[in-house]
Amino acid sequence: MSKEITAEDIKKSVEDNDVRFLRLAFTDINGTLKAVEVPKSQLDKVLTNDIRFDGSSIDGFVRLEESDMVLYPDFSTWSVLPWTDNRGGKVGRLICSVHKTNGEPFAGDPRNNLKRVIGEMKELGFSEFDIGFEAEFHLFKLGEDGNWTTEFPDQASYFDMTSDDEGARCRREIVETLEDMGFEVEAAHHEVGDGQQEIDFKFDDALTTADRVQTFKMVVREVARKHGLFATFMAKPIEGQAGNGMHTNMSLFKDGKNAFYDKDGEFHLSKTALTFLNGILEHARAITAIGNPTVNSYKRLIPGFEAPVYISWASKNRSPLVRIPAANEVGTRLEMRSADPTANPYLLLAACLTAGLQGIKEGKMPMDPVTSNVFEMSEEERAEKGIKPLPSTLHNAIKAFKQDELIQRALGEHLTQSFIDSKELEWSQYTQSVSEWERNKYMNY
Repeated sequence: MSKEITAEDIKKSVEDNDVRFLRLAFTDINGTLKAVEVPKSQLDKVLTNDIRFDGSSIDGFVRLEESDMVLYPDFSTWSVLPWTDNRGGKVGRLICSVHKTNGEPFAGDPRNNLKRVIGEMKELGFSEFDIGFEAEFHLFKLGEDGNWTTEFPDQASYFDMTSDDEGARCRREIVETLEDMGFEVEAAHHEVGDGQQEIDFKFDDALTTADRVQTFKMVVREVARKHGLFATFMAKPIEGQAGNGMHTNMSLFKDGKNAFYDKDGEFHLSKTALTFLNGILEHARAITAIGNPTVNSYKRLIPGFEAPVYISWASKNRSPLVRIPAANEVGTRLEMRSADPTANPYLLLAACLTAGLQGIKEGKMPMDPVTSNVFEMSEEERAEKGIKPLPSTLHNAIKAFKQDELIQRALGEHLTQSFIDSKELEWSQYTQSVSEWERNKYMNY
């Protein structure tokens, strides 16, 4: 177990590392990392939960008349960012939860909400919800004006050894930077698409992993800029190429043991794992709204690019929504393959955990696993097996979310309404836009 970080530890680190500014990070409804940055002189206020900010300007937070919010830093997330400020000093970073001025945790903070759901899990006797994210991203060259282009730094493919291109050099520096910040990076490689990369770090408890994926995105973007590149986690940045997924590997622990493992079970899965899986499958359409929260997300969830389109599960087969990777006892897990890295990780994990726990409570077994490629089945064959499609648009996903009371409870009333408002506005803006494809197709009508 790692050493608990105290306020005195942070003060010493600030002095030892010439930290001049403190970045207090938190996450909005859309999964965007926000921050309040204060000078070193405010360190004591930071450490005693005395830094306030205006929450009315943050998507999904509060109205103007109730705008004062307070940041409560989680000391365990302390990190000195490897890059320097303009004067040569360093920036220290703490991930925070958002509270009201009376000290009450703010219900509109996605991080607080995940902690609430984890508390419900512990009341059922489970000790930990372990998560491993596999977040893919694309690298593009920056233009002379400093803005992104769609020009790739490479034209490699899956696992290619591209040791001399800028993308590979950037990927290696990202890995080194993450390790300097305490990540245990397990693998890094080129993905299927041009300019597409994947870096995997070790699984951990849900809150820690959600925090880390937010840090990971920040590091990837920062290091990419140093290399004259632009990093995007957009689900489908290039037509006709593979999109970016964020496979979500999940397992529950109880009394120090993996509750998903049974040496005598099919695929070594316990009844707990199978009923948890059924909860995920039964609420998959609503979870999709959270795991695939942009208009663009549904350009990735189409046949032909390995991303799942249908609600099913399997062991070795990679076409279903949930896969059971081969693993030892500790590593036995469910891999949900639908989510993409535009998802808010705190909301996604709250939804998955709530659905899975409900599955355990109900005790129902999932449908039979599929042994053949779901994409190659006829519509009639899928219907016979009870295989239903995922939503094909953000509009349909939000409709499914609005019909699923359990997944709404997973977010709570405040976040549910904020999420619906945000996504319905996004869909409305999209339906009013006119694309180049439409002009090319219809201008001669």
